[in-house]
Amino acid sequence: MIPKTMSTQHPDNARMPEWSHDKAIIKNEDEIEEAYIAYKKMGIQEVMWDAEGKDVDTHVVRKIISKDNKFFSENILGRDIFLTYRVPNPRIEGIERKILTETLSSIPLNYDVGNRVYMNKTPPIFEVIIPFTTDYTDLLGVLKYYEKAIVGQQDIKLYDDVYARDVTGEVYPKKINVIPLIEDMDSILNIDSIINGYYRAAGPDHMRVFIARSDPAMNYGMLPATLLAKFAAIRLRELSNKLNINIYPMLGAGSSPFRGNLGPDNTVNALEEYDSYYTYTVQSAFKFDYDINTVKKAVSQINLHDPDYRKLPDNVDLNIFKSILDKYKKRFQREIEAIARPINDITLYLPKRRARKLHIGLFGYSRSTGKAVLPRAISFVAALYSMGIPPEILGMASLNEMTEPEYELIHKLYLNLNFDLKMSARYFNYDSLKLLKEIWNIDDEIINMIRSDMRYVENNIGVPTDNSYGIRKHLMYSSLTMLAFKDGKFDEMRDYIYEMGLIRKFLG
Repeated sequence: MIPKTMSTQHPDNARMPEWSHDKAIIKNEDEIEEAYIAYKKMGIQEVMWDAEGKDVDTHVVRKIISKDNKFFSENILGRDIFLTYRVPNPRIEGIERKILTETLSSIPLNYDVGNRVYMNKTPPIFEVIIPFTTDYTDLLGVLKYYEKAIVGQQDIKLYDDVYARDVTGEVYPKKINVIPLIEDMDSILNIDSIINGYYRAAGPDHMRVFIARSDPAMNYGMLPATLLAKFAAIRLRELSNKLNINIYPMLGAGSSPFRGNLGPDNTVNALEEYDSYYTYTVQSAFKFDYDINTVKKAVSQINLHDPDYRKLPDNVDLNIFKSILDKYKKRFQREIEAIARPINDITLYLPKRRARKLHIGLFGYSRSTGKAVLPRAISFVAALYSMGIPPEILGMASLNEMTEPEYELIHKLYLNLNFDLKMSARYFNYDSLKLLKEIWNIDDEIINMIRSDMRYVENNIGVPTDNSYGIRKHLMYSSLTMLAFKDGKFDEMRDYIYEMGLIRKFLG
């Protein structure tokens, strides 16, 4: 069985779950409770356990099973429901590379725990996700490290005829599956090389391939991120046929339109948009910003969804495709670089929803003017919404520069573009443009570029004018947030930001 829903620990929720011991942050043992609730009460088939940026809990399987022995005796970890590690990429995250060893070493430990409970030799954990995958060797290195360093150590001769296995016992499982998480434009465009290379080197009988939606959106804009997800799906379909193996695409999407628009109130549209994907992430806002019955219904819809590749074009003209990406990202990146300071300033006052070490991503491009350092994608989105500038809007005026073939390809690939923009543009606050100038002295040219983006949406797509009380309150709070920052009223800022998140039903 390949799971179709994956609970993740992305901290995009505005509302805190009632079972959390800390009323602001989900941490420690609460993440065990979260996994249990995801399985039993929400019907989610897989939980991603994040080993990045926090201490590794090597007893996660024992703790989860002990929450409800009856449930887990009827729903076997590793057979009916799944637990999958996200581990640091040792090539990228050098300071955390030893955590990789600790995490991989816990797989045999958790096997022993599971085997004592189930007595069926089914490994409860047998897959790991490798973030920032840019080359097949990222995958091969982790695979071989597990086989040779974790499993292979049992063959070390200690003395005479005594081997390591005689002391610690036989190591299982002998092999694991590695899942590439592909997060940048160049790697998605080069996905053939990554998958082909790994298949030739490791010969898996199937592959799961994880495509990010958040980081590409933050680096290039919402439209390019969506197009890249479609491009990846087209290429993976071709590779599956060429290599004659099943490839199961996974989509890392959140509730905000900018990060994929996959929330309980938009599940049908999201499944239509990303119809060719097999597994979908269920992030924290999806789980906690809606009532449990709404969540269960949406999860069930995803679990019952079967991928349909027929809506994808057979191929895309790569020159036209790259031209679209280049035109859009050029405008988007210029705007973001110019407003990086207000984004970072607002980020300081966002609610922190997870106990994590700080991850600061370097904005994914270099220019002669320097490099903009920005927060992670969820904080990035939350800051812009809190300023009254939905990030979905940024870069949209670049569509004025598109040729007819480029414009046609955009709408052929991005089915719900107009819907996503209408949904987010309601939160745009023109007063914010004046406050950007007044508080941070943002250049008039940048202010006019952002204004032109919104005008493009208004004139070509339309923005709903029958705004609810909640939308109007959000507009007011976004102005108050910036004024509170100007006057140093930071506690009030935090209150406004939190209230806006509740209205949207996502933080970022």
